[in-house]
Amino acid sequence: MLTSKTIKGNIVLSEKVLFNAYLTIQDEKIVSISEEAPAEGEVVDATGHYIFPGVVDAHVHCFSSLDEGFTNATRSAAAGGVTTIVEMPYDADKLICTQNLFEEKKERLVQEAVVDIAMLATIAPYDGLDQIALLADSGACGFKISLFNTDSVRFPKVDEGELYEAFKEVRKTGRPVTVHAETDAIVRKFIQKYENEGLNNPMAHCLSRPKVAESTAALTILELAHATDTKVHLHHSTFPRVFNLVEAYQQEGTDATAETCTHYLIFNENDMERLKAKGKINPPLRSEADMHALWDLLASGKIDMVTSDHAPWPIHLKSDANIFKNSSGAPGVEVLFPILFSEGVAKGRISILQLAKVLAENPANRFGLGHRKGKLAVGYDADFIIVDPTEVSILDEEKMHSNAGWSPYHGMEMHGKVKRTYVRGKEVYDGSVIGEQGDGTFIPAIYEKKVFAE
Repeated sequence: MLTSKTIKGNIVLSEKVLFNAYLTIQDEKIVSISEEAPAEGEVVDATGHYIFPGVVDAHVHCFSSLDEGFTNATRSAAAGGVTTIVEMPYDADKLICTQNLFEEKKERLVQEAVVDIAMLATIAPYDGLDQIALLADSGACGFKISLFNTDSVRFPKVDEGELYEAFKEVRKTGRPVTVHAETDAIVRKFIQKYENEGLNNPMAHCLSRPKVAESTAALTILELAHATDTKVHLHHSTFPRVFNLVEAYQQEGTDATAETCTHYLIFNENDMERLKAKGKINPPLRSEADMHALWDLLASGKIDMVTSDHAPWPIHLKSDANIFKNSSGAPGVEVLFPILFSEGVAKGRISILQLAKVLAENPANRFGLGHRKGKLAVGYDADFIIVDPTEVSILDEEKMHSNAGWSPYHGMEMHGKVKRTYVRGKEVYDGSVIGEQGDGTFIPAIYEKKVFAE
């Protein structure tokens, strides 16, 4: 049995902050949370600092660029206080849609990861329904699909007819279908329109992907979920109507959730001229009014979670003057917590308890990890971060750990600082990443399977 260790600080629980309290860990688990000092064992004094539950970033692409991989992405995660990531199934060289491919990726994960990882699988565009139950048996935490054809090989659209059948198979596993919600035909038409007109400046990206492309796709998914009684989750939702639609379907009994991302809370379409291709993200940045409205929704509890949509493209793929020729997405796993703390908690937009819900407890629960991840409680994995709420710094892209080497947030003033990160009781960040390959492990999702009458 390993020796216990206790951390003293302001412990962020689900319903309250326990000030000047003691969190004790042993054998990778939390064994005690108390206002009384332990009688024995090592004590780490973090008085005045928050002890915050390890962040669960539910939207990370480790292999959109093969140069990133599990190690660089999870080193970035550790430095940002993210102790578990949910890995996307769209690798640059393959689609993770079979049990064999999923198992191969798991084997690589346990050798290379610095923090823990859950994995989404996906569904082949055709003839892949037989793999759904097998992938669930392998521990997949859900099935991601797209209504936009990003790439016919590695990130394809799945047609609605096939989806209807797939939803019924996924329903049997208890897992959610998770969705990139943009209607392909609308986006294709408008990209062609602006290219034909010779309009290819940064703002043309936003114009080519109008809100209706997102909301119509969301409606399709919500109707499929309603018709089949299948759980769904909408990734990277960008404006209030999508969340309002989700709420309306929830009121009808549909099990639906939605996330937004850091970039939609910090940037808007007015930033495109300055950011250029660094701000090219799918779906695109929306209006300034939408950005402010997202903060209001976040504060009122109508956004289930915030994610990074970490996409670590090298800068040469974000440097073309023609906005349509650049890759879409930005690195972000390392700044998810720091930015939400700085712009949310430090500025009084949301409480520290709300932050814990949207960055830890809610994503863990949604993706079948809530039996061991997402909150500070006895018996849970000892995943937590120590945060100095008073330290001010400037975000420097050159000091970040992603292979991308750049950040759209470069130069931002940050209020609050991650000082230490622990994954299952092991310290992986202390101002530098000290975690090693193999410190992270695969976390299989656990859901209750349901039996349905056909």
